[in-house]
Amino acid sequence: MSLRPRHVRTKLGELDCHVVDALPEGATPELVVVLSHGFGAPGTDLVALAPELMMAAPRLAQGVRFVFPEALLSLDALGMPGGRAWFEIPMAILMGQGRDWPQYSQTVPPGMPAARRALMSVVAALQVPLNRVVLGGFSQGAMMSTDVALRLEECPAGLCLLSGAMVAGKEWEPKVRGRPALPVFQGHGRQDPVLPFQEGERLRDLLTGAGLPVEFLPFDGGHTIITEELEQLAAFLVKQLDGR
Repeated sequence: MSLRPRHVRTKLGELDCHVVDALPEGATPELVVVLSHGFGAPGTDLVALAPELMMAAPRLAQGVRFVFPEALLSLDALGMPGGRAWFEIPMAILMGQGRDWPQYSQTVPPGMPAARRALMSVVAALQVPLNRVVLGGFSQGAMMSTDVALRLEECPAGLCLLSGAMVAGKEWEPKVRGRPALPVFQGHGRQDPVLPFQEGERLRDLLTGAGLPVEFLPFDGGHTIITEELEQLAAFLVKQLDGR
């Protein structure tokens, strides 16, 4: 299949975003997939996933628009040129010291409320019903997507968590019970040195314990996205697309 997706950079709500689709000019998407990058990555980090997902499932090219927001914070001053972050993370967490996660995961990180408002402004600017919006992301972007999905006025169409983990647990735990119909795809590497695999399992258990349908893909690998994960993510998105 030959794809020629368009890629434009535009402002949606408070954030600069990269928008990718292969729809006819002026067409309204059946589904909008908002994918947020991780800590330290440039705003373009996940953009290449759009054509890869379309190749894996050509049905997506017919009805999906992909939106990739750029996080609020610039990390240029920290020696990470072009890197961005949704909120600051303590050095111990960045260095992969998993023993710090259980306590950290229950707190609301400083800066997260501002990032939440910004990402919610992107969702509002899409001007499509929430049941036609899938939220997702990688690492810190998965954390933000979960936070927003649990707080929107209505349940979104789906949630895609690539190497994510729990934060704001004390706030998430009561909210997740209000989203029993939210379908979730979650992938996590067993050898993840940044966000330990058991933290991915803890997030999964939080979601499934509240009755959410979760497709969980454990894989042999680190803090990354593998081909099998993309293929299963594409299939998950097709189900949400055809279920509208």
